Amino acid sequence: MIGLTTLTSNGRPLEVPKLNRRRALFVLAKIDEILGWERAIDRERDTRFVDLGRYLCEIRSGQYWRLDNLKSFDEFLEKRFPGSRRKAYYLMTIHEQLPRIPKLHLKQVGWSKATELVKVARRDGQDFDCATWLHRAQQLPKEEFKHAVEKHLTGRETEPWEILYFKAYKSQLAVIEQALETAALMLGMDKSRGYCLEMICADFLAGASLDAGAESTLFLALARLIGALPVAQRLKLVEVMRNGFESIQTETSAATA
Repeated sequence: MIGLTTLTSNGRPLEVPKLNRRRALFVLAKIDEILGWERAIDRERDTRFVDLGRYLCEIRSGQYWRLDNLKSFDEFLEKRFPGSRRKAYYLMTIHEQLPRIPKLHLKQVGWSKATELVKVARRDGQDFDCATWLHRAQQLPKEEFKHAVEKHLTGRETEPWEILYFKAYKSQLAVIEQALETAALMLGMDKSRGYCLEMICADFLAGASLDAGAESTLFLALARLIGALPVAQRLKLVEVMRNGFESIQTETSAATA
């Protein structure tokens, strides 16, 4: 649960903090000011996320929500962030997990990149190279930076991706689902549905008459399909192709003799 990791009590009963009414009124007013400003000037809202996360953390620790006669911090978020409590917890996590990065620099990189920085900081702990990752966040476009973080966390090279939208009738779903399940059984259940769909399309292209210019598309799809095979089967495939190529050469030589 994002944002709830700071609620441990170390075995001691939690003490209700003394409510600082003056400070609570100030911080609650700041929250309303930022949210109102955010709604009015949507294009520039990124620059206020640092202050918003800091104030939210203070409201939670000081239980300022009691000033509004609310029962909990979650109830406060439901009131102030209808439908977007998750973002509120993200903002708080940025404030808590990136204390070594100057707030001005965080504002410059924006909240979406700051969220990616949090992932690295959590993973690396004390080994988090703050300066290097901040520089990368400042220099790289958002998608490239997200790609770099994904590679660092998983250790795998990933590709840029996008979501495809198309309509399928209910009468078509059974065939589509069966094709994807069959491809998953053949390729491995760990493969994504997108990968299975690509291999189904590659199989279709292999059996269809190629139009001019489609060879490169088929080659790429087949290369990815071959790459999914175990090493022993790939070596066997290379041997079969080599023998087939030599056979073609022999037949061609005999025909021209």
